Amino acid sequence: MNRRREFDFIDAIRQRQPVDNRAPIGIGDDAALLLGGPSDWLVTVDMLIEDVHFTRDTPPHLVGRKALAVNLSDIAAMAGNPVAALIALGVPTGLSDHWLEELWQGVEDLAREFHVAIVGGDTNRSKSGVVVSITVLGHPTGRGHIKRSGALPGDKILVTGRLGGSLAGRHLTFRPRVEEAQKLHQLVDLHAMMDISDGLGGDIFHLARESACGMVIDEETIPIHPDVPADGRSPVEHALHDGEDFELLFTASPGDADFLTRTQPLGNVSITIIGEVTKDRGVFCRPKEGPVVAIVPGGFVHRW
Repeated sequence: MNRRREFDFIDAIRQRQPVDNRAPIGIGDDAALLLGGPSDWLVTVDMLIEDVHFTRDTPPHLVGRKALAVNLSDIAAMAGNPVAALIALGVPTGLSDHWLEELWQGVEDLAREFHVAIVGGDTNRSKSGVVVSITVLGHPTGRGHIKRSGALPGDKILVTGRLGGSLAGRHLTFRPRVEEAQKLHQLVDLHAMMDISDGLGGDIFHLARESACGMVIDEETIPIHPDVPADGRSPVEHALHDGEDFELLFTASPGDADFLTRTQPLGNVSITIIGEVTKDRGVFCRPKEGPVVAIVPGGFVHRW
């Protein structure tokens, strides 16, 4: 399934869901928001499939680690605090006990690091490859949750860290920006936020669409990761379309954006202004010289 077909399918499912006051945020954001009881809940789920997201030659410890990390990144995207996880495994015939144990160790190690309790799940036989599906539950922090839909014309667009070249190995070892998101949320008023999983050149369309506005990225300000290969594609192309960076993409007022880039409160994790939110729809890139050009959506594609 190509990218347009994939998101059309998701949109169709979204439109079919009845309004439920218990879940004011559902399909379309990084995590759902469930109301009720003494505290609200953030809920997200992600799946890794053998020969789509990893191969049997990928170190199983890193497969398990990533399976949880991508979910923690979704909770981070809403400035939440992860609390518990449920793990579902599809296990093919012939998979060694050692491989499975190493995968599970990767999940447990990251769960321990982020104080996430593994509270249940399911196992079943898979007729093809290994399937790992993890659901993570978390709480919004004291200042509430951040959605994709709050960007305002005049906002600055910012990213944490550096982008591109993740397939050199960083997509398996990245650290979810949970603490970083919470600190940003404490320091300034974040208007909209998400994590970069499908690539800046794809995910920025989600932010613009949900916020019903346009966005312009300044090409020369995009922070390029040193892992970007010299393979004939420009570093900017890699930063826009490689995907799996799992950095934070967010908007804030010009004053708050200036404060963050001036003070750099996240220590070794940089914060960079890469563009601005506009009233007119569309997503564009402003090169160093010449007119702005429309960005073609790209990044990681789930091929169905």
